[in-house]
Amino acid sequence: MNNKKNDIFDDFEIFLIQNNFPERQVPFYVTWVKKGLKFFRKGSGARLNSDETNRFLKSLSERFSDWQIRQAQEAIKLYHFFLDKELNKEKGFPSQNKKAWDECISRMKKRIRLKHMSYRTEKAYISWAERFMHFTDFKEPTSLASHDLQNYLTYLAVERQVAPSTQNQALNALVFLFGNVLGIDVKDAIDAVRAKEKRRLPVVLSQDEVQRIMENLTGVYKLIGKLIYGCGLRLQEAVTLRVKDIDLKRLVLTVRQGKGDRDRVTVLPETLVEPLKGHLATIRKIYENDRKDDIPGVYLPTGLERKYPDAGKSWEWFWVFPSKRLSVDPISVVVRRHHINPSAMQRAFKKAIKAAEIPKNASVHSLRHSFATHLLESGYDIRTVQELLGHKHIQTTMIYTHVAKKNILGVVSPLDKM
Repeated sequence: MNNKKNDIFDDFEIFLIQNNFPERQVPFYVTWVKKGLKFFRKGSGARLNSDETNRFLKSLSERFSDWQIRQAQEAIKLYHFFLDKELNKEKGFPSQNKKAWDECISRMKKRIRLKHMSYRTEKAYISWAERFMHFTDFKEPTSLASHDLQNYLTYLAVERQVAPSTQNQALNALVFLFGNVLGIDVKDAIDAVRAKEKRRLPVVLSQDEVQRIMENLTGVYKLIGKLIYGCGLRLQEAVTLRVKDIDLKRLVLTVRQGKGDRDRVTVLPETLVEPLKGHLATIRKIYENDRKDDIPGVYLPTGLERKYPDAGKSWEWFWVFPSKRLSVDPISVVVRRHHINPSAMQRAFKKAIKAAEIPKNASVHSLRHSFATHLLESGYDIRTVQELLGHKHIQTTMIYTHVAKKNILGVVSPLDKM
C-alpha cells in the first residue's frame, strides 16, 4: 500500500516537473497534498471535495502565510487534475458519443444566434466546445460536471501554457455551453488553476512612424489605415462600416455594435473628406451593378432583415469597404456581397511595417493605440479619449498614460520646486 502511495506521489512529482514547475517548489506541492489527505485520514488516490479543501485551508491559516495557503490550494487543484488524467488513461473512453455531441453543438449554435451574438463569437465558442469534446474524449454531454471544466482550464494553463486572454475566452465559451445548452450552472464551481495575467504596455507608433507606414500602404488599405488611426477604430469596426455611418458634413463617424455591442460616435478627420468622397463614388458603381444583377442585399444585424426585407438593398446600408467577390453568408447560406476580410488589411499592414523599416512588433491595432496616446500627448483629457475609444471603464484608457511621452498628468516633481 505504501509503495502504491509513493508511486502516485512520484508520478505527481514527474507530472509537475514535466509541466515546467520549478523543481525546488515541487516537493512543497506534494507535501501540501499529503497534509490535506492526512488531515481527513484519506489514503492515496483519494480526493478532497470543495468543503474539505476549504476546511483544510482554514486550518492552515492559523499557522501559515497567505502565499503558502495559495500554494496549498493550487497543489490540491493540480493533484485532482493529475488524478483525472491518470484515470482517463486507464478508462480509454470510446468515441461512441459523437452523435450526442453533434446535437449538442447544433443546439449551441441555435442558442448563440438566438442571442444575436456575432458570427466571430459563434466560431470561437463552437471551436472551444469541439476542443473540450476531444479533451473529455467524447464523454456523454449530459454526464459532464463542473470538475470537467475545471480540469480543462487547468490543462490550458499548465500543459498548454496559454495566455490569460485565451483561457478566459475558453471559460466564457464553456460557461455558455454548460449554462445555455446543458442547463448546468458552473459559475460558482469554477476553481481551476488560472493562467497568470501579465500586464503588457501597448505598442505605440510615433507620428513619423505612422506617416511612413501610410506611405507604404496603397489603395483601399491606406484609407482603412487612416480611418483606424484618425478615428481610433478597431480593425473589425473599420471593415464593417456602412455608408450611413459616415457624416462628411458634421465630420463624425458612428461605430455601431462595437465591442460589448455598444454604439459610439467618434471624430472624422477633415483630411479624409475628399478621399472618402472619391471612394464612395467608386463603390457606388459596385452597388449599382449588384442591384442591376439582382444580388441579395448585404447582411443586416439583429433581425432587421425580417423587419425591413429591402433595407439590405439600400445604398445607406451598403458596406464602405465591400469585398470584390460574392460569398456565401455562413449564417443564412445566402450568396451576397460581404465586407472586405480583415486579414487582407493585416497582411498589407505587415508588408508596410517591413517596407518602412520600423523595428517594432506593431499590428493594425497599434494605430488605435497611437490615436489614443497622441491625443493624450496633445492635452486632451482622458474622459474624452475614453468616449472616443468606446471604453466601458476608465481604467482601460489609463494604460495609455504609461506610454505617453509628455507629463499628461500634470505632476510636478518635488525636486523641481526646490
